[in-house]
Amino acid sequence: MTQRSFIAKRENDWKELERLLTGSGIAGGVTNGNSRSSVSGWKAFLARRKQIRDRAAWFPQAFRQLTGDLNTARSNGFDPVLIERLNRLTLEGNQLLYSSKPFSVKSFSTFIFKIFPCAVRSQWKSFCTCFLIFFGLAVFSALVCIRFPDFVSELIPPWQSASLEEMYNPESPHYLKPRDVSTDADMFGFYIYNNISIAFITFAGGLLAGVGSLFFLAFNGVFIGAAAGHIINCGFQDTFFSFVIGHSAFELTAIILSAQAGFLLGYALFVRRGLSCGASLREAGKTALPLITGAAIMLVIAAAVEAFWSSRHEIDQNIRFAAGFSAMFLVTFYFIFAGRFDGHVSNQGAERI
Repeated sequence: MTQRSFIAKRENDWKELERLLTGSGIAGGVTNGNSRSSVSGWKAFLARRKQIRDRAAWFPQAFRQLTGDLNTARSNGFDPVLIERLNRLTLEGNQLLYSSKPFSVKSFSTFIFKIFPCAVRSQWKSFCTCFLIFFGLAVFSALVCIRFPDFVSELIPPWQSASLEEMYNPESPHYLKPRDVSTDADMFGFYIYNNISIAFITFAGGLLAGVGSLFFLAFNGVFIGAAAGHIINCGFQDTFFSFVIGHSAFELTAIILSAQAGFLLGYALFVRRGLSCGASLREAGKTALPLITGAAIMLVIAAAVEAFWSSRHEIDQNIRFAAGFSAMFLVTFYFIFAGRFDGHVSNQGAERI
């Protein structure tokens, strides 16, 4: 094969790829009859996006042929200028083919209303296991601490117990003092940091054969139960439960999902079903990714509720209890029914958002 015949055979495809990758014929203007009018950068961007979508079925095959052309040019020792041109096209095509998808409202809503709840339902056994571990230990430790008040000191340091008492004591100076907007915003950032830290540690513990995730899940369950038992012994249960009920449906569910995602990854390290270690982790990651992503979104919601709603002590407690129970119902309804009647949705992973 000569270089001349090679170029003559493949030149049209290369030019088509160049138009697609560089937006030739779009950035400079659009044709309207015999006139040419300039377009804004935003319109050029939208036009190029439309052009890429229109050629989505054609591009992968054309890109594979391009990589073959590059190898052919190199093996035959063709002109370095030609090789550089093909190499540049290959790099630009690789970036377009494998780059992350931009954020879109459609992809986000698809994740929220289909992919995430379907992924949770597909792993309902592990979710129920983590749910029972967490709430089982929380209820057990709360009952033990209520029955034996001195046992709280074995689970919670004295300084932390004193801090909890001051926080939920209705006679504390801070309790009925209204917070301003800036304070709420500061607390929102703190709650996000605190919640995400707990979820990340719980998730990352899954790398220890899944045992780490279950340990941190159990630890948080015991701590929350002991704290609740101590507050009940102090007689501050009304202020405590009216505060936590607003955001607990989101926060506690997210912690359970983080542990579940970590456990699935750790489980895949040992139960490979004939796959290699890397392949088994990748397969488990397709399910764990939407779980941990959804958990992060729920934690942001929980932080917003905690900062801007739960702390509003001036709101009647009955209203806050009603809102909290409504949130629990909505979360339960969401995971049971969301995405169930929208046709087949793959539970193997989430689109990049």
